[in-house]
Amino acid sequence: MTDFAAQRAALADVVAIPVTPFDAEGALDQDTYRALLRRLLDGGITTLTPGGNTSEFYSLTPEERRLEVELTVAEAGGAAQIVVGVGLDPATAAAEARAARDAGAHLVMVHQPVNPYVSAEGWIAYHRAVADAVPELGVVPYVRNPLLEGAALARLGEQCPNVIGVKYAVPDVVRFATFAREAGLDRFVWVAGLAELYAPGYFASGATGFTSGLVTVAPAVSREMLTALRDGDYPAAMKVWERIRGFEELRAARQSANNVSVVKEALAALGLARRDVRPPSSVLPAEGRAAVAAIVEGWDVR
Repeated sequence: MTDFAAQRAALADVVAIPVTPFDAEGALDQDTYRALLRRLLDGGITTLTPGGNTSEFYSLTPEERRLEVELTVAEAGGAAQIVVGVGLDPATAAAEARAARDAGAHLVMVHQPVNPYVSAEGWIAYHRAVADAVPELGVVPYVRNPLLEGAALARLGEQCPNVIGVKYAVPDVVRFATFAREAGLDRFVWVAGLAELYAPGYFASGATGFTSGLVTVAPAVSREMLTALRDGDYPAAMKVWERIRGFEELRAARQSANNVSVVKEALAALGLARRDVRPPSSVLPAEGRAAVAAIVEGWDVR
């Protein structure tokens, strides 16, 4: 039986969501992708999530998603835990989870079902289909639905021991605290799924890790916040929060319309990747580009 201790520890950390860089022809730029991963690894990041929302999961083809997993495993070379994003229909989610396992990944993060009709029992069945497909991998539901009750997750955990963590991304710290305690605060590793901006409040309520797209731009900044939160030094964490607030608010504006575009613009300002994104995202207008460049310049991360 798999010992899930390493997987649980990987979630109680900065869970990096790398972007998917595209070349001038719009294809996945493999060399740039590996260079961005290397920058994360060299910056002390040890949990990588190919296929997250910041990776433009829904715009990638099945072949591109599979390639991204393979590139991530190869570049990490055992130096990081790989958490692969899976989703779409149940059969595809389960098949891509098995492919991730076969490629050498350690965990899968299950995107919130996109079907508009989601019942609690159906939510459990969807995640169980993935968890049963890869009993040797840690499984992490991605929860964005404020109507989901903690009791549903508790039942899923009873049925599937490999469901070990939760990426919680409802922007309501009281709802998070309630949900976590209904589901089992100690049963799961709780990951603040709305990144650094929400991490202090979620850590105060039981989270021990947070996801990040910003980390691709500034690994040291994300590590600084994690260190402060682990130490319980909330004033220090909020100093970091103040530094990154403008960047994260640009990403969150208009229902996160420019979530990925802002990160890619920051990478473009640093000369690390092209700014290109795929529809339905779009590149930032000129004023947005200038705002991002000014923020990144202030971080001094070149």
